[in-house]
Amino acid sequence: MKIPVSWLREYVRADATTREIVDALSVSTAEVNGVQRAGVLGDLAPFRVGHVLEAAKHPGADRLQLTSVDVGEDRPYSIVCGAWNFGAGAKVAVALPGATLPNGLVLERRQLRGELSEGMILAEDELDLGADHSGIIILDDGLEAGTPLADVLPLVDEVLDVEPTGNRSDLFSVYGVAREVAALLGGDLEPMPGEDPVRDGDEAVGIAIDDPEGCLRFIGRALRDVTIGESPLWLKGRLRRAGMRSISNIVDVTNYVMLALGSPLHAYDLDLVHGGLVARRAHAGEKLRTLDGVERTLTAADLVIADGERAVGLAGIMGGEETEVSPSTTNVLLEAANFEPVGILRSSEAHALRSEASNRWEKGVDPHVAGQAATYATQLIVELGGARWTGAEDVQTDLPEPAVIRLRPKRSSALIGLEVPEEEQAAILGRVGFEQLTNGFRVPTWRARDVTREVDLIEEVARFKLSDVPFTLPRRTAMFGRLTRPQRLRRVVEDALVGAGYAEVYTPSFVEEGDLRLPEPLSSEAAALRTDLYASLLEPARRNADSGAENVALFEVARVYRGGGSGDLPEERWHVAGIADGGVAEAKWAVEQVYSALGVEPSYERTSERFLHPGKAARTAEGWLGELHPTMLDGAWSAFELDLDALADAATNAPTFEPVSPYPEVRQDLAFVVDDDVSAADILAVIREAAGELLRELAVFDEYRGEQIGEGKRSLAFRLAFGSPEGTLTDEDVAPVRASIVDAVSSRFGAVLRA
Repeated sequence: MKIPVSWLREYVRADATTREIVDALSVSTAEVNGVQRAGVLGDLAPFRVGHVLEAAKHPGADRLQLTSVDVGEDRPYSIVCGAWNFGAGAKVAVALPGATLPNGLVLERRQLRGELSEGMILAEDELDLGADHSGIIILDDGLEAGTPLADVLPLVDEVLDVEPTGNRSDLFSVYGVAREVAALLGGDLEPMPGEDPVRDGDEAVGIAIDDPEGCLRFIGRALRDVTIGESPLWLKGRLRRAGMRSISNIVDVTNYVMLALGSPLHAYDLDLVHGGLVARRAHAGEKLRTLDGVERTLTAADLVIADGERAVGLAGIMGGEETEVSPSTTNVLLEAANFEPVGILRSSEAHALRSEASNRWEKGVDPHVAGQAATYATQLIVELGGARWTGAEDVQTDLPEPAVIRLRPKRSSALIGLEVPEEEQAAILGRVGFEQLTNGFRVPTWRARDVTREVDLIEEVARFKLSDVPFTLPRRTAMFGRLTRPQRLRRVVEDALVGAGYAEVYTPSFVEEGDLRLPEPLSSEAAALRTDLYASLLEPARRNADSGAENVALFEVARVYRGGGSGDLPEERWHVAGIADGGVAEAKWAVEQVYSALGVEPSYERTSERFLHPGKAARTAEGWLGELHPTMLDGAWSAFELDLDALADAATNAPTFEPVSPYPEVRQDLAFVVDDDVSAADILAVIREAAGELLRELAVFDEYRGEQIGEGKRSLAFRLAFGSPEGTLTDEDVAPVRASIVDAVSSRFGAVLRA
């Protein structure tokens, strides 16, 4: 989740730098993948409010305006502009020479069609505040020329890339992260934003729950006389930096409140809703065209929001096209609710439909925050859309009561490995919202899903004391067991690849798509068991390359899963996979190191795989290697994947030592013409068998096809080395072995000796 720091600081007053916030969150709360500077890249001084004194058609260009702009200095600036949505008297956003725009462009004085232009009058996309380039930004008339633009618009911000774990649904909101920052750094947490405006009427909304298991709470609010338009720049900028696009002021408000408080909302065109709204199960075969334009056939397992005539939204996932807010909308029905997570996840999976809303619902959203979300959205719609709030209904089932969990302070200290006084434990839990009672601690509603046991409370204390825990190892009083042979072989493989320059990575066994679907997925991104390992390395390799890393080489040793195991369980196999920046030779080198470390002689044959480059792929008895197809990753990348269980069966139990011969070797080359379908691996096996103990080295070094050897034929050249520990061999000593090799290859494959 992307969190603008300026937004975060609205909710928590903490005397801490961005780096200190990042460090605290990374250690105790959630991984922070990075901090990005968004908006203007350089000095803010050249960005100012300008007052247009004159504006006329450029004398040399019909589509340009030549303007004279007061920027607060002793003279006006001449600026050429391509927009026509303003004229003399307008207050505008100006970038003067020397300014660096968010796209990296540095402005300078220059001639445009024969007229001097001393800067730029800015559109919102040129400040990275939105996507609109149809006209320039018009500022409030009350602003003075020369006012720093940073005092008027959010020109620059830092954006945290926070990656919460699936069990911390409370962190999928800016306020939730602010709550953590306040607890970790001793900051002051502001109350949740939002106050109800004055209600102008008591209109009946018509809200009902027909499926209390699927919908715990349903809030509906009617707002009349709404003006649909663009959002203000502060709202556009916030959404853009949080990773969402601006649509209209009303839709933007629902998205903004969802990001702020973590509770998704939806807005309907009230005039297109017939007979109120009800949360119910869909009728089998019922149709719904969602906002993405796809007509979906629903099942009885799908929870929908329906009016008196038809389904108007797939609950918790996406609204319907027939009732969407449009530029002609004047009355809005605002929905805030709370949906059961597993049902939302199943429907999202069944319809292959993911949204920001479903991503939150499937993890579990605090049902008690829906009311505040409705309040905040109502306030913003009234303020930004000029609406009148005319009606509200809040239908609830029995909302879950907060759990009370007993905590034994001595047990806490024992598990943490550090003596933490009872009073300090209670203070820590109080900072993160756990209320101390006589019989334990009451779990706050936003943590109800991940704090259910005493050990969860202990973990809350522990994550605040990590910096105090000494770096010690447990005292070992006895040792039991030893590594099994497969475990020892896996470590040999790991050592071999690290020695070859590869770095080990760990990736999840769950993937988004696959044949082995989970009956109860954790999320749509973890919906299946992986059946291969190499694909899990693509994203880490891409991320490393994008961050500027060179000579990337990664490997993983992990299980993959196949159907056909015992009972209902899949078969598990240990695999090793690697990916490297470079051509097929990189993968072959790594595979050779693995085979050599295990004492196995590899045999290669040509193969083709959809994910490998045609003509640059090979298969061994235990796996494959090759250059990745260009569609998989940008640039030249090679990869391999081997079945470690099969390699363990082929590996020798113990390496044998053979003294190095002090005598020189005899080296010879042999080239055979064979049919195209004869593999080099088969010929290598026959040569080894025929050569006997004198053969020291054997390799294929050339392949030739051409008119000289005929159609359907190819020439394969082999390099051989012969040696003996008893003395120096001569050509005469090797001649019988050579003849034996030629006879064996000729008789087995119909080969003809070329050289």
